[in-house]
Amino acid sequence: MAHVVAGSDCWPFTGGVSAFDVEAATVRELIGALDARFPGLGDFIDRKMAFAIDGEIHQDAWFSPIGPDSEVYLIPKIGGG
Repeated sequence: MAHVVAGSDCWPFTGGVSAFDVEAATVRELIGALDARFPGLGDFIDRKMAFAIDGEIHQDAWFSPIGPDSEVYLIPKIGGG
């Protein structure tokens, strides 16, 4: 299972839990699994968060693969303009 670390932005949904293991093969599956465990978190992640998967940052990456031993960090999306 992938090890997921969520920052304080996600704590209102997780009750302060910042790390958990999730069974998912893609970012889309990860978002679905997290939303099932923590209702509302999936939509929040989809709109506001990016992913660092094994040290590589991904934004809007629903189909990015996640390995069974991956480390996934949820980080705020970077905006610019």
